[in-house]
Amino acid sequence: MRRLPLRLLRSAAAGSLRSPAPSRGCPVPRAPHLPAEAAAAPAELARWLPRRGYSRFASGFTPLEPKKLGSILDVERAKGLSPEHLVAAWDDYHLGRGHIGVSMKAKLYRLLEQRSATCPYFVIPLWRGSGYTTMFMQVQLPHMIFTGLEDYKARGTQASPYYTVTHFTEFAETKDTVLVRGDVVFTSKLTDAEAKCLLETAHSFYLNDVRYKLVERFNKETHDFEFKDVLQALEMPSM
Repeated sequence: MRRLPLRLLRSAAAGSLRSPAPSRGCPVPRAPHLPAEAAAAPAELARWLPRRGYSRFASGFTPLEPKKLGSILDVERAKGLSPEHLVAAWDDYHLGRGHIGVSMKAKLYRLLEQRSATCPYFVIPLWRGSGYTTMFMQVQLPHMIFTGLEDYKARGTQASPYYTVTHFTEFAETKDTVLVRGDVVFTSKLTDAEAKCLLETAHSFYLNDVRYKLVERFNKETHDFEFKDVLQALEMPSM
């Protein structure tokens, strides 16, 4: 894999650290996949999970193996960059099919870490054409893993990841920046724009206090969870 061309940077004024903000639903193709080792889900999640019961996701999925930040950029050279230059270079490098590059403040990552520890699962609708497909996500930091809900319910442990996200914390302390990379597993089914929208929406549900109440309800009070509340939060019509 080629290294990040750190010498080709935008001006410091052009790049600023961005915090995830509430986003609306966005288009996405149907059908997906997912894995990663997970603890047993609460019993109340049964109606959202495979008929044969929840168990570990499919194992042996290579994109979930620890990815070194050094395989993407020159970490030593990056240490000398300002946060703005680092973020600008990271964004530029990931322009292209199948990879998404964003960043977030360290304190937001810590909040994501805290909240996902007790609420690791959620469902997100992605709009396409005249309808939407529902994605099932698992947060297992530094990873986020997505698959289609129906695909996961039908295939269980045989379902494979549709889209995976890795958070790199190497610069969290020194630059107050966490670099985030998304890898689209099936590029024929998910565009870069759709993948970025999915990531922004997922972050918003964990980092926005109002939206996070829905995540808590899904994980802790599933019998009271209504999917229409998610659609309403995203300003999407009920089908």
